[in-house]
Amino acid sequence: MARERRRRGPEGSRPHERGAAVAAAAGRKSPRARGAAGWARGAAVAAVGLACGLLAARWGLSSFSFSSSGATRPHPAARALPANSSSAAAAPGLFWGSYRPHVYFGMKTRSPRAPVAGLMWLRPSEAEVRLRHTCEQSDGLARYGWLLHDGLRFGAQEIRDAGLSLQTEFVKRPGGRHGGDWSWRVTARPERMAGTPPAFISLLFYVATDGQGTLQPLVAEKNRMASLTGITEELGDFTITFQQPTNEAGTTPLYASYNYLQAKAEGLHRLSDVVKASLSPRFVYAPPGAPKRRYFGVDTYRGPPEGTEPRSQLLVHQVTVAVPCRLEVLFESGSVADRAGRLAGEVLAQELARHRGAFEERFERTFGLARKGFSTQEQDFAKAAFSNMLGGMGYFYGHSLVQSPQSDRPQPSPEGPLFTAVPSRSFFPRGFLWDEGFHQLLLSRWDPALTREVLAHWFDLMNAEGWIPREQILGDEARSKVPAEFVVQHSSAGNPPTFFLVLQQLLAQGAADVPYLRRLYPRLQSWYDWYNRTQAGPVPYTFRWRGRDQDTQLFLNPKTLTSGLDDYPRASHPSPDERHLDLRCWMALASRVMAKVAGQLGEPAGDYRHMAEALADNQLLEQHHWAGALGTFADYGNHTQAVLLEREILQPPPPGQPLPTPRLLRVVRKPPRLQFVGGALGYVSLFPLLLQLLQPESPRLGALLASMRSEKQLWTPFGLRSLARSSLLYLKHNTEHDPPYWRGPIWVNINYLAVRALHHYSRREGPFQEAAAALYQELRASLIGNVFRQYQESGYLWEQYHDGTGKGQGCHPFTGWSALVLLMMAEEY
Repeated sequence: MARERRRRGPEGSRPHERGAAVAAAAGRKSPRARGAAGWARGAAVAAVGLACGLLAARWGLSSFSFSSSGATRPHPAARALPANSSSAAAAPGLFWGSYRPHVYFGMKTRSPRAPVAGLMWLRPSEAEVRLRHTCEQSDGLARYGWLLHDGLRFGAQEIRDAGLSLQTEFVKRPGGRHGGDWSWRVTARPERMAGTPPAFISLLFYVATDGQGTLQPLVAEKNRMASLTGITEELGDFTITFQQPTNEAGTTPLYASYNYLQAKAEGLHRLSDVVKASLSPRFVYAPPGAPKRRYFGVDTYRGPPEGTEPRSQLLVHQVTVAVPCRLEVLFESGSVADRAGRLAGEVLAQELARHRGAFEERFERTFGLARKGFSTQEQDFAKAAFSNMLGGMGYFYGHSLVQSPQSDRPQPSPEGPLFTAVPSRSFFPRGFLWDEGFHQLLLSRWDPALTREVLAHWFDLMNAEGWIPREQILGDEARSKVPAEFVVQHSSAGNPPTFFLVLQQLLAQGAADVPYLRRLYPRLQSWYDWYNRTQAGPVPYTFRWRGRDQDTQLFLNPKTLTSGLDDYPRASHPSPDERHLDLRCWMALASRVMAKVAGQLGEPAGDYRHMAEALADNQLLEQHHWAGALGTFADYGNHTQAVLLEREILQPPPPGQPLPTPRLLRVVRKPPRLQFVGGALGYVSLFPLLLQLLQPESPRLGALLASMRSEKQLWTPFGLRSLARSSLLYLKHNTEHDPPYWRGPIWVNINYLAVRALHHYSRREGPFQEAAAALYQELRASLIGNVFRQYQESGYLWEQYHDGTGKGQGCHPFTGWSALVLLMMAEEY
């Protein structure tokens, strides 16, 4: 993900190619006799045409065409979420939150032009400015992340920065009409075991508007901003008070130097730049009886570059103080009439303790780790993994840039909100479609209502064609973290439909009632139809990811970013003849869930059931994807294993001209032919098991279990590797500068599906029940043990883990799907 998610978008399929695939799926009959005509008529045709017909009938459309404008036209169905569902009036408890995952500590409201509050800090230095604000791997922090977070009213985070420990806590108190009050407590301590502790620190608390509202500072003496008042459309009037610093216990005031800044910025994405540009080293910190020290303080900002329009008003309160110390910040809403007392000092301490205790009790009640015998350290690790996912949720508002195959240039979609978890606060602080399905498998155990809202937010971003962008880059702050060339989303590009996993889970929990499903259903139909219509394979009941890289000269094996598995080996030569096993299995799951939802709503479900039965039929699955010569399930396509990268041989340049650098280019030693894709045993091969499509008595189940446990293939002491060691592409670079990604490393999301499936088969009678049970216990213990050890050693959960050493690698912290280790600990599947 760290590399691949930012690569260029897919080329997409050609319109005539899609039409041919759809016609093939609708017109050909299954080669199997049993139910062939019924399946061909009731499943293939229905999957392509049913949803379109229902759309026309449901919304009174005389025709439901998919023109080029459909890529940016909103879906015609009523929104799954009511208007203003995120407002303080509709959801006061969730209005304020830590919804800025890309900053180390900050809060905002769930509103389109939300005011924001946040923290920056500076360690003492007279030579250079090292401002901490946005989460950056290059900052080299030893650890940061939420240790406890209930997703509603309370959170506690630890940040370790080379000899300095920061604890950031917040608590909210309901009241009034605008989401109530909240208070922060920031405690700074020296950490002598992790570097040279600073003698003092500068903490910079800021508040900024986003295009509307006003802020007014109250300066008490000299440069100390004691408080500020403000007014915005969503918040009405409010006051923020900056308490003076005290010792850790809160009993003794401390000497401090103060600075404040009042400035305007182009937008929220420029706040760091404004603060950095305003810093001056001319200030002196001179506590009584101690040596004088210069420090960087906010001073004067000359304004944004000429020709830019400032839209954000920024106020910064800087406190320079010795460590250890403690500071508190209080937000008080003007609409709270009968405030019991200020949420500060001992009152704040009591509220934090109360919420901490409530979180601990609820966590054990939900996941039961103490009952299962996990140690205190293991439980703390699990709480941190969970809390950083929940505390890393973001609220975004903006538009996507969408490229349609029918248009010449990208077009903006309508603006809209998205409430979602994110894979990584540092590297991927925005929404990713297939990741979010895995995220909500965990969060739905804690708060099903939250998960229902998140899913509805995603489905409300659907366009008229039934497509949801796989990466959501909404708003200036989100866009500032993504290179411009990777912002555009391609409307032909799919992503694994993992939301069906979440719906399956909500249905199993009894947590998806009929009114909710009724609101979601038209968009579910369109989404399901979009996959059947645009990702159809060359023969009935097969599917093909669109958007594979078309450059076969540079890539050892052209990537399939849309599959989520990026550089995982597919057919060496992309073609319309490909059949992708993983997508077929995803569509089997989708059909099964659609049938259940339709049945629960009293809607026609027969076509979905027929498709689910066809895609779950083991004989048909084997016909399309069992490679007998390879002894495993596989993709099918135009393929050869005789490919390698070689340095090109260049002709000498003309005299006086520099010698060009030769490139690594792909060389094909043996022509490809249509066949099952060899040399690709790995995660894709396991999908019939991962999504529990195989019958318990299937001999293919035994073959996959053997591959999973073979150390020459997928087994490691740390989890299942993504590609077998026996593959010619195992750990091979895809280009000179493109190291292996899904070609060996261990990924927690697929391992979770494997553990979940093994648990399933261990409870089903059959010849492989005992083998599945033994493998379940072994794999679960290996994964939990390694992810926990790496967290203890490094301070982080990681994007992936090395299959030889178990060490975390890729980006960090990665408390997206890597946090699924908690569900394995709790044995919640």
